[in-house]
Amino acid sequence: MYFTREHEQVRRAVREFVEKEINPYVDQWEEAECAPLHEIFKKMGALGYLGIRYDPAYGGEGLDYWYETVLLEELARIDCGGIPMAIAVQTNMATPAIAEFGSEYLKETYLKPAIQGDMVAAIAVTEPDAGSDVAAIRTTARREGDHYILNGSKTYITNGTQADFLTLLARTSEAPGYHSFSLFVVPTDLAGFHVSRKLKKIGMRSSDTAELFFDDMRIPAENLIGTENEGFIHQMMQFQHERFSALPMAYVVTRKIIDETVDYLRKRVVFGKPLISKQVLRHRLAQWLAEAESLQQLTYHIVRMKMEKKDVTREVSMGKLLAGELITKVTDGCLQMFGGMGLMEEMKIARAFRDARLISIGGGANEIMCEIIAKMSGF
Repeated sequence: MYFTREHEQVRRAVREFVEKEINPYVDQWEEAECAPLHEIFKKMGALGYLGIRYDPAYGGEGLDYWYETVLLEELARIDCGGIPMAIAVQTNMATPAIAEFGSEYLKETYLKPAIQGDMVAAIAVTEPDAGSDVAAIRTTARREGDHYILNGSKTYITNGTQADFLTLLARTSEAPGYHSFSLFVVPTDLAGFHVSRKLKKIGMRSSDTAELFFDDMRIPAENLIGTENEGFIHQMMQFQHERFSALPMAYVVTRKIIDETVDYLRKRVVFGKPLISKQVLRHRLAQWLAEAESLQQLTYHIVRMKMEKKDVTREVSMGKLLAGELITKVTDGCLQMFGGMGLMEEMKIARAFRDARLISIGGGANEIMCEIIAKMSGF
């Protein structure tokens, strides 16, 4: 109904890649708390997976949003949340602003290598005192001749220890309001850049997350993305690509977890009967499946809107809110059904439980999604 034969061919290819090139190594990368992104991205770039929607002039495939949805749905089959998130940073978070607002120089120098998998990208917006309140960021970029002097810090930066460049939001004016920020491409090989520390997390362990520091770092003025002081607006538009990426991940992972839980409940005998015979458990699982289907249909509605070039901010915010709530509820509820076994590190449900918690926080917390929905609904 939604996908053509060509879409399904891409789906099969991505699924095969996940099964052969990623899932066999997930446990190892989770233990190391880092995955070899340059190696993974180079393989993905060669297959065209990092530039599904991007202009073929820069190495992209020039395909539509349905192909992107197929990619995201299949990445959700990876046996952890960290690797899909790292990939989504490359495809849906750090590069959209460059593709949409960047100069020819930035597209050739950074977007093209990112699509090819020759460069690892990160998005650097969050700071120690500015998360959901993006306008509160303090990192500054002061114009000095043909450079900007960057000072400040960023935290919770996915891919931060491995990134070759950052798409970074900094304050370029002291004027009040939203027209005081600019987006930059910041190469990490320039003097003044420091990885302060690699952060340890309760989940998403295979994804490296860093705290970054900038000390009088001289950024070429040509690395400005779009128009000076309009970076906040550019970033808000980019957020829709980022938040959308959580939706397919959520409903695919939800179904995968439910399938694994049902399989366990069929085998686990309590008081002489399989646990799956308990009506309360079956009904709970059925309710979650209904919610996953609803989220999937909302996602497909959003894709249709995007294909018609409509503003999807309200609908994406709704989807992001529902995705975070659903996957958190399902991983918690399914872990409960596993009982003590669910607390064991070797169980997939334990990892899913840890990884799921981020979706209600990262890319805009649930509370921010509610504020956006309320404002756009006129109250």
